[in-house]
Amino acid sequence: MPSHRHRRDRTEVSCCLKYVIFGFNIIFWFLGFSILAIGVWAWSEKNTFNNLSKLTHIPMDPAFMFIIVGAITFIIGFTGCVGALRENTCLLAFYAICLAILLLLEMTGGILCFIFKDWFKEQATEGFRAFIVHYRDDPDQQNLIDWIQEGWLHCCGVEGPKDWDGNRYFNCSAVAVGSSEACGVPFSCCIPEENEIIRNKQCGYGVRSPDYPLDYSKKIYDQGCLTAGEAWVERNLLVVASVAVSIAFLQILGICFAQNLRADIFAQKSKWGR
Repeated sequence: MPSHRHRRDRTEVSCCLKYVIFGFNIIFWFLGFSILAIGVWAWSEKNTFNNLSKLTHIPMDPAFMFIIVGAITFIIGFTGCVGALRENTCLLAFYAICLAILLLLEMTGGILCFIFKDWFKEQATEGFRAFIVHYRDDPDQQNLIDWIQEGWLHCCGVEGPKDWDGNRYFNCSAVAVGSSEACGVPFSCCIPEENEIIRNKQCGYGVRSPDYPLDYSKKIYDQGCLTAGEAWVERNLLVVASVAVSIAFLQILGICFAQNLRADIFAQKSKWGR
């Protein structure tokens, strides 16, 4: 008896490709939903939906960024996931186009940042100064600044601790109105003490006052976050570049997979005359 080997028809839809796209995007679907939910929850906690006047500073709102990033990730993950599972060429085309647009925007943004780095540095400086002004007005902005200063860059202010004069509570003139934080800085500017168990939230009170008895550079971070950020990028340039290339590679891979699956689907439909 002659042996007959089963060969896959080239017009059949690749199950492997189909479920790779499905499995990859279902992760991003749930990830996007989680990020979106966090952003909406943060807005509801701040009562933003019932007080629309708070939207005047929306570009500086971290919760708004969570909502935008979460919504985009959710939509792309949804179209890739459902498009692959249902073999829907329209959804797969939309998925590939979205990835291509994102990739183009990321490449354009990277090139522009390199060419106009001084302008972007100015924008980052102005943005951080605005965060300092509204430090006590928005808990999300406050937590973001505290994380940047204490948890990430170990810095204080934009160019140094004096930048906290831009906040009405930490300005030295606030002494006249009885502010205990006058001529001070937030606790996130303080250098942690050895074997510190409970964080001293008042460690930055009055450290910039002319009457402060100690050298404040031994008490708080003296370096500004702009300089610290530039130094961090230089130290971790290889890591940053590797992450950027990896993200771009995954996006290109997603585009190619989606287009190949669409070609398989069209070939199958053509075979069966549908």
